[in-house]
Amino acid sequence: MARPYSDDLRRKLLEAYDQGKGNLSELAERFGVSLGWAWKVSAARKRTGRMERPSYRPGAKRRIDEPALAGLLRSHPDATLVELQAELENKTGLRVSTQHLWRVVKRMGFRLKKSHSTPKSATRKRTASGAKNSSR
Repeated sequence: MARPYSDDLRRKLLEAYDQGKGNLSELAERFGVSLGWAWKVSAARKRTGRMERPSYRPGAKRRIDEPALAGLLRSHPDATLVELQAELENKTGLRVSTQHLWRVVKRMGFRLKKSHSTPKSATRKRTASGAKNSSR
């Protein structure tokens, strides 16, 4: 995909247009851009009043209130995802899946607490030399 033109080029084209140094088609040719792009930039400035490109963030907007979730995690550090899900729904009225909740918790830098009630792995660790471990 092509990279967008810089805000500096947008600003120079629009300032030249404001100073009357030519119409959009002449300025587009002088700056080496398409006439359609010059029209689009000019229309965007008329609509928003800004010369800079609007920031673009693809995807859906974040719905979970991360500061509220961080507060829940700090007040209940041993809570499971299901408990966090229920508490978040009570506090904010937002229902999310446990999978989505886990992705958000992980992105925020919180870690999964290991459960000591699960059985140990059946695979034994090898020694540094590769020999079998003598302790059983």
